[in-house]
Amino acid sequence: MFANGALLPDSRLPQVLSGLEEEITKILGGPPLEAETVLDALEALGEELDSGALDGLIAQYAPPGTREELDRVRPRFSRAALEERLDLELGGLYGPRPFGRSEIRPLGALLHIAPGNMAGLPAFTAAEGLLTGNVNLVKLPHGDKGLTLAIFQKLTELEPRLTPYLYAFDIPSGDTASLRRLTALADGIVTWGGDGAVTALRKLAPPGAKLIEWGHRLSFAYVSREASQDDLTALADHIVSTGGLLCSSCQVVYVDTDCLSVAERFCKRFLPVLEKAAASCHSSPGQAAQAARYARETALEQIVDRSGDLFFPGQGCSLTLRRDYELELSHLHGNVLVKRLPQDRLISALRPCRGRLQTAGLICPDSEREGLSALLARAGVNRVTAPGHMSDSLPLEAHDGEYPLRRYVRVVDVENNF
Repeated sequence: MFANGALLPDSRLPQVLSGLEEEITKILGGPPLEAETVLDALEALGEELDSGALDGLIAQYAPPGTREELDRVRPRFSRAALEERLDLELGGLYGPRPFGRSEIRPLGALLHIAPGNMAGLPAFTAAEGLLTGNVNLVKLPHGDKGLTLAIFQKLTELEPRLTPYLYAFDIPSGDTASLRRLTALADGIVTWGGDGAVTALRKLAPPGAKLIEWGHRLSFAYVSREASQDDLTALADHIVSTGGLLCSSCQVVYVDTDCLSVAERFCKRFLPVLEKAAASCHSSPGQAAQAARYARETALEQIVDRSGDLFFPGQGCSLTLRRDYELELSHLHGNVLVKRLPQDRLISALRPCRGRLQTAGLICPDSEREGLSALLARAGVNRVTAPGHMSDSLPLEAHDGEYPLRRYVRVVDVENNF
């Protein structure tokens, strides 16, 4: 647990929770947290990351590959990128108005129910809460081995003024009594996770608390016409490197055809490319074992399955060609689904997943790019990109079709009629 700028034993949880409302009221009643203060602290933290000063913490508290993940998202948290983001997401919300003026204020206390599918994400969501001036209460995911606590401690050492704005709690999801006490303190509740987590949180959220859902999302690749070898290589590298674990991970590779033999030819061409990516992927021994296990399980499913799926087993990976159009989760770690989906069926096939669509990795001729991007957008996709960039994190991009910082503030109108 992290509270008052220090790591505390979990046995102190009742004591911390009992005094937290008073602490929140005190901090919100004082001078607001300036964005410049947060930017200075995040810039200093980024410099330590760039210099390698945090490598020891990362090695101690995070799984293999975390450093690479942090480097991938680092551009989004540069000072210049954050300043541009503040201007883009919040710039038009305040200023003079015909009736007087509009101001932006934090929601107050933000409770973050953080997921464990990406190392560092609890700290990232708290950083967004800091930029908008909120007090941040973070429920750590089960898989967090201490990285978030270490980052919070480092951040408050770099900028002590952030101390009363950062709390982290290692509370099991089954401890509903403690979760109710946390939700009762929150003006806004930011939840990341699957449908079950979101549904459970809705039951716990008190009336009046703003529920901000970054729920489960599905992403896919769409291949129109003949794909180049470079495109297939980029798609295969993405599938293997993300392991199917992210909202932006490709779950289904759709081929722009209604002809089963065309989709089958695609599988035969793509499988060697996927095998090469699996062989060169710098995964842990555990991930490699998981990939092999999922491939075996998928193969066994084909033995007992009578749906007519076509199975293409590979070394450390596999493709399964299914006859339906449904967008669904693939097996993890390089075991992916392939389906047919002609353009004239695209919207009707994706409509059942409305509200859950995120990224489409598009492979098509240049002449079709604008038209297909527009078609995918009409189907509900929030991001269209090249297959090799499906899980990239780029400055100024929206998240799931929205600007997060806008959801973490409220607009106060001050009229000049008095």
